[in-house]
Amino acid sequence: MCNMTLFRLSFFVLASSYCFTVYSRPAGVHLRNMDSFIRAVQQVEDSNPSLSPLALVRALRRTAGHDDGMTIHFLGASYNASDAPPEVLETAILNASSFSFFDKAIHHIVTDYGEERGVVLAPDGTTVALAPLLLGIELGLKAKMEGTPAVGIFPLTLGRTLGLSFLSLQDFPSSFRLGPNGCWDNVEHPKVFKLSRPATLATDAVINGGMDGVILGMDISNLSPHEQPQALSDILKGYYSFILHEGQGFDAVTGHISPRRREISRSILEPLDLHSQVMETLTLVWKLEKTEWIALDTGVGKAVKDGLQTFVHKYWDCPQIIPRCQWGAKAYRGTPIPLSRPLQFLYVHHTYEPSSPCLTFPNCSRDMRSMQRFHQEDRGWSDIGYSFVVGSDGYIYEGRGWNHLGTHTRGHNDIGYGVSIIGNYTATLPSRHSMDLLRHQLVQCAVNGGALAANFTIHGHRQVVNYTTCPGDAFFSEIRSWEHFRE
Repeated sequence: MCNMTLFRLSFFVLASSYCFTVYSRPAGVHLRNMDSFIRAVQQVEDSNPSLSPLALVRALRRTAGHDDGMTIHFLGASYNASDAPPEVLETAILNASSFSFFDKAIHHIVTDYGEERGVVLAPDGTTVALAPLLLGIELGLKAKMEGTPAVGIFPLTLGRTLGLSFLSLQDFPSSFRLGPNGCWDNVEHPKVFKLSRPATLATDAVINGGMDGVILGMDISNLSPHEQPQALSDILKGYYSFILHEGQGFDAVTGHISPRRREISRSILEPLDLHSQVMETLTLVWKLEKTEWIALDTGVGKAVKDGLQTFVHKYWDCPQIIPRCQWGAKAYRGTPIPLSRPLQFLYVHHTYEPSSPCLTFPNCSRDMRSMQRFHQEDRGWSDIGYSFVVGSDGYIYEGRGWNHLGTHTRGHNDIGYGVSIIGNYTATLPSRHSMDLLRHQLVQCAVNGGALAANFTIHGHRQVVNYTTCPGDAFFSEIRSWEHFRE
């Protein structure tokens, strides 16, 4: 930061007024998960049955103090003449839980100790910033009520934050202009979310919330004329509190749910000219802030182009990977051995034990801890052996990761990654979604990120180790048809 030009520093100051401020206050005592937030919202709804979803999200915006210039430009002031008076709405919120709860729950900040607030843990194990999520929902409700297109949904949920992040950190490597992720102190009783490195304006939680806001806002705005929007709590429950059923799992899902946010947001936004969208958003920001002179800098277009390439790779090409600290991994025993990338091979496994697919974040995390315990305690290995593990909950779980030597394929650990799908696939196949996560998304991410060679080879575990039938007869027959498989 010390070496930034004054020009770029101005971006950081401008951007921080939109997305986060740095301060140090004691953390609240409320559990910071989506379920708690939904319950608080439902209390407001139950206490005020005539309160419309649009009036409620406006009241929440007012509570969190999010009436900045761009938000008002697209949504208007948070108090609308058709709503109840603001003091009535705020009294309703206070009666349901507390003004303080909603203010802390929604207002996004990062402290000087790296704690990110205004974020909640979703049931699927990912972390979501509430502010961009609610802005997207509000815009969708407004468009539905007025019968107009959801103009402004990208600038409000993602465009402004991405653009300002790209520009505020131009002197940093592209991979550091977005993110990071972090981990909760306790996933069962989450109170503190610590980031893994210094924050950008577009943390993973902010991007997750922005993508969710785009998806839900567009869903609402696209309702048919005779359909009325659900209550806010029901909108959130349908997207975050879904249940995957044994034997069907992800392959039976047709609706929009949170583990599909990358896929769905890409289908909505990729047809747009994102570079033009971000540039137009920045132009509007500068106009509203009366700083149009910033647009004269010739490096703005290139910074946005480079930043969008990073965004597409990190959040669309790559699948969401649940980090070790999130599933409760124990520490590596000893010193991890670095890999020399890119690697030439990908070795496919099934876990055999656990033998059943895991359909929820808690169950998949439990399976990861069980496998790590077996590998460390019974086999005496330094860590869980696999590089990555695929659940049937829509996510991939980090094992040794991209950079460290695994213990998955004897005699071949230093030349390839070992990826396993949880379950026994001797007689049945994994879900199509789980296989696609591995076959398409993880390998594309690895190749584009320099972890796997472009001409890499896929082998089943049994092909290079004689004493095993892994990855199971049914699954092995399937991977023989995959691109890059070699006999």
